[in-house]
Amino acid sequence: MKTLDECRLAIDAIDDEVLTLLNKRMKVVERVGEIKNDTGGAIYRPEREKAIIDRLNKRNEKENGLLNKNAIEAIYLEIFAVARNLELPERIAYLGPEGSFTHQAAESRFGAMSDYLSLNSIASVFKTLEAQRAKFGVIPIENSRDGIVGETLDLLAKSSVKIVAELYMPIHISFATKAQKIEDITKIYSKDKGFGQCREFLSEHGFVNVEQIPVESTAKAAILAAEDESSAAICSHIAAKLYGVPTLFENIEDSVDNTTRFVILSDFKNAISGDDKTSILAKLKDASEAGALVHFLSDFDAAKINLSKIESRPSKDKGGFGYWFYIDFYGHIDEERIQKIIQKHTDEVTWLGSYVRGED
Repeated sequence: MKTLDECRLAIDAIDDEVLTLLNKRMKVVERVGEIKNDTGGAIYRPEREKAIIDRLNKRNEKENGLLNKNAIEAIYLEIFAVARNLELPERIAYLGPEGSFTHQAAESRFGAMSDYLSLNSIASVFKTLEAQRAKFGVIPIENSRDGIVGETLDLLAKSSVKIVAELYMPIHISFATKAQKIEDITKIYSKDKGFGQCREFLSEHGFVNVEQIPVESTAKAAILAAEDESSAAICSHIAAKLYGVPTLFENIEDSVDNTTRFVILSDFKNAISGDDKTSILAKLKDASEAGALVHFLSDFDAAKINLSKIESRPSKDKGGFGYWFYIDFYGHIDEERIQKIIQKHTDEVTWLGSYVRGED
């Protein structure tokens, strides 16, 4: 190929092949959906998706392909999302508003085609799933800077829905505006915390003296900036895109390591993938006795099971300052070594879900 036209013709021919192969794949997916419908199998299988991406990454490395791991994952997560909607269209509830970081996390796993339901509280997401008005829920569980989301843990403690997947998402903030020039910006909208997270950017670009107007969400900030060409929004990338506000600067946050861990909730159990994490609640009978927690955790140590998180929460039971413990550990609830521990503490442990370990 010597000319640009020849390259374009070659790309068109390859795109035709890709489309034919994608349709061929979807035909198989359609049959998979029929089988799952007959057997009652879950449509969303994170462990299967992980196995496919891992296999393709290994093949890509062997062939010295130009795509990196992140590119392969991005492409195939969207293919998986389209495939799931062909198998059985599902509704995804998430902590809103539309254009929030939770919305962005949900779309990163379920794709642009899915039916999304924005809700105004984490409790509403749980209620919607329990009432079967949605199949999946996406909510935050912890942030690298602000710590655990207590409401999520408290609701998991008493809900029938389980964690079926987790994802870690870097929180990158955008500066979006319809203004033609920076000097035309007379006001900036954002959630109050958004201004605090971007102080260095605001100072470096001379926005310190520009009116800063706090609003209830970064999505609302994007809506207001879309209506006024002399304003700007500090918001998520998805909010700027959703409301048609051009992004002038990306990644304007002061801290580059701000990451939120989100969990996906539903009503089924994942199969063992070989790279799993399990979440439990431990309500120890003798929690008030010295060493009760140590004795409980010694069983994990003896079985060589690594814990990745332990967080205490007030039990909210009547008559004192009792606590229960939220624990994440590596492994699947159905593994024999883990079952031995769980069966030993049957009355003290509530299983919250086993799922493919996310990359943080």
